[in-house]
Amino acid sequence: MDWNPLLATHVVAALVALVIGPVNILRRRRDRTHRVLGYTWAASMYYVCGSSFWIVTDGRYSWLHGLSAFTVVTVSLGILAAVRGNIPGHLMNMVGSYLGLLAAFGFAAGVPSRAIPRLLVSDPATAWFVVAVVVAGVAALYLTVRPRRRQTTAIVRVTSARVGT
Repeated sequence: MDWNPLLATHVVAALVALVIGPVNILRRRRDRTHRVLGYTWAASMYYVCGSSFWIVTDGRYSWLHGLSAFTVVTVSLGILAAVRGNIPGHLMNMVGSYLGLLAAFGFAAGVPSRAIPRLLVSDPATAWFVVAVVVAGVAALYLTVRPRRRQTTAIVRVTSARVGT
C-alpha cells in the first residue's frame, strides 16, 4: 500500500473533523470550548479541502474536489456568520459542511479501490491505531478547554450565641 505523507495527514485531519463535528454540534453551551473546538474543526476542514487538490486519482479531479471547493466556501461563510452574530446562518453552514464531510468519508471508506478500504484490508492494526490516536487527541483537547467546575467547600462556622450578656 502506497501511503504518502500528504495522504496520511489528509486522512488524520479528516478524522479529527469527523470526531469534533458532532461534539461541537451537540454541545448545549456555546462558550470558549465551542470556539476552540470550532476553530480546530475549521482548520481541519480547510486542510482536508486544500490537500484534496493534490490527491488526484488517474490524473483527474472528481466530484469530491468540487465538494472540497464548495466546503471551503461554506466553512468560511459559517465563520463569518458567527462573527456577525448570525447564529442560524452559522449553524446551517457548519452542519451542512459536516454532512458533506460525512458524504465524502462514506465514499472514501466505501469504495474498495480507495486508500482507506485498502489500508483496512492490508494493515488494520495501523488503521485502528490512527483512529484511536485521533479520538484520544480530540478527547484530550476537549478536556483541556472545557470549563472547569468550581470546587466549592462548605465552611461551617459554629457560633455560639450569647444570650443576655
